[in-house]
Amino acid sequence: MIKVTLKDGSIHEVEEGLLIQIAKAIDPSLAKKSVVGSVNGVLCDLSSSLNEDAVVEFIDSTDPRAFEVINHSCAHLLAQAVKRLYNGTLCGVGPSIEEGFYYDLSLPTSISNEDLPKIEEEMNRIVKENLKITHEYVSLDDAKEEFKNDKYKLELLDAIPKGEKIGVYRQGEYSDVCRGPHVMSTGSIKFFKLLNVAGAYWRGDSKNEMLTRIYGTCWFSKEDLEKYLLILEDRKQRDHRKLGKEMGIFMFDDLVGKGLPMWLPNGFLVRRLLADYIMDKEYDLGYKHVMTPSLGNVNLYKTSGHWAHYKDDMFPAMEAEDESYVLRPMNCPHHMVMYKSELHSYRDLPLRLAEIANDFRFEASGALTGIERTRAFSQNDSHIFCLPSQIGQEFKNVVQLILDVYKDFGFENYKFRLSLRDPEDTEKYFGNDALWEKSESELRSVLNDLGVDYYEAKGEAAFYGPKLDVQVRSAIGHDVTLSTIQLDYQLPERFELVYIDENGEKARPVVIHRAILGSLDRFVAFLLEETKGVLPVWLAPVQVEIIPVNLDAHSEYCESLAKILRKNKIRFEKDYRNEKLGYKIRSAQTKKIPYQLVIGDNEVTNGTVTYREHGKKEQVTVSIEEFVAMVNDLIEKRK
Repeated sequence: MIKVTLKDGSIHEVEEGLLIQIAKAIDPSLAKKSVVGSVNGVLCDLSSSLNEDAVVEFIDSTDPRAFEVINHSCAHLLAQAVKRLYNGTLCGVGPSIEEGFYYDLSLPTSISNEDLPKIEEEMNRIVKENLKITHEYVSLDDAKEEFKNDKYKLELLDAIPKGEKIGVYRQGEYSDVCRGPHVMSTGSIKFFKLLNVAGAYWRGDSKNEMLTRIYGTCWFSKEDLEKYLLILEDRKQRDHRKLGKEMGIFMFDDLVGKGLPMWLPNGFLVRRLLADYIMDKEYDLGYKHVMTPSLGNVNLYKTSGHWAHYKDDMFPAMEAEDESYVLRPMNCPHHMVMYKSELHSYRDLPLRLAEIANDFRFEASGALTGIERTRAFSQNDSHIFCLPSQIGQEFKNVVQLILDVYKDFGFENYKFRLSLRDPEDTEKYFGNDALWEKSESELRSVLNDLGVDYYEAKGEAAFYGPKLDVQVRSAIGHDVTLSTIQLDYQLPERFELVYIDENGEKARPVVIHRAILGSLDRFVAFLLEETKGVLPVWLAPVQVEIIPVNLDAHSEYCESLAKILRKNKIRFEKDYRNEKLGYKIRSAQTKKIPYQLVIGDNEVTNGTVTYREHGKKEQVTVSIEEFVAMVNDLIEKRK
């Protein structure tokens, strides 16, 4: 007999055996609900043997760990089905991910989304076969012999540390190198959906072969699967790439270049309004706005350290007149030089330089995502040059500005992340341990003083210092970094920045890097998805659409109305197309215009307007003066 201690602290004496048998002995309902087990904190299959005293947890379908297990198992199910359908298929890797799974495969033929139903059909056949899923450990030589015809598995086997156990899972004719755990049989994997076919470089390296990546999702009930598929459909409608096209916000063209957005009139207006909004806030807080060039001499980035630490993410250097220039990936080196151009007293600090700056980074083509991730973007950037004694207050001021902006936009689903260096990564980060420890300690202390909830992430710091990132969960499920604050002792050292202290001696300032809206491009993408394109009235590129019922009879009144709106700086368009009224109203709805003014005989006779608010069916008739006052109030208060 062995003693099993459960999560609730209860102790049970049972016969040694498989975890599933132990669960049945303790409580048959426990065995029925359990998906996977945990022995002394390590996840394992329910088919695992237990022959000694242990702390055991039986994990049911409500636990996120069970979701990972069912999706990992479904990835194997997918690979088995594909191998049956496409002889000669080689298997890369097939992990579970946040909302499902994927498998990277080398197929003898190309496939598309149209082939997914056929693969699902084969997966369902394997489910009905209810194949037992077994696990065993094998030697490296035996594993290489078993997978000798799959070069990807052989490469994975070669990467396993010497002496580590090699796990192999089997179900029917299919086997895979895997740590697990998995469900007990294919019959347990019932509610799944294949979602998309994409390309992926083997092991994420663009120098390697391109494999076929099939995405899918698996759930424990039909209801949960259907609920998730509805969420995916909503995300499609929120996708900023779709909305950007419908609303005339931005466009791309390969003739211009991948990842290089062109902002259409509506989009440029939104950007301008956002820039004015944040610059006005900064001005009120004592920031000084500057403008610096979008490229720089390579020596500038050698001085800053970006050339050594960031070169691979920059566009290649351009040679001209025996000098090398690069498109800048960030703005701090320019601002360092600007600070250094004149002598500063301690009385001048803090000096807050801010800029809406154009930057360029050579993102991998596979990582480009609309305007969320591009190769050309604009940052709402600033560098605060301050005394060491001013760090706490300046940091608090920036956090408060972030919170004020998020309140203005109604953002609530966000977290603060303290991004630290990985001391083992000597290539990515500057090597001054003392400065790193000092700056990380100071940031942590400021956050604790502020009482801000945060979590720490090792390896996410900038190469020159730790930072506080604000991670926002977008409406389509992406984790997006919108705002960031970085504490930097390194660049002032590298640029030899000084100020004259109260004793008349030279001293080194500290720099706080910060971006509130972050990239304006990413901020617009986030806003479009968050609002489903229904931007607040003050930010909508077109606030009012004027729609005459009969152009010949009502155009004169529409023109007089247009003059009033223009005088009140209310942005409008007129739809004088020879189309039916219902079509024009639907068109305005598609373009997410906040108000449609339908002008007919009654409006002309009474000097009124009848408006329909976006997303609503009811129509409201008011005087022109009332309508203008209502819209202006919304604009002024940024509601």
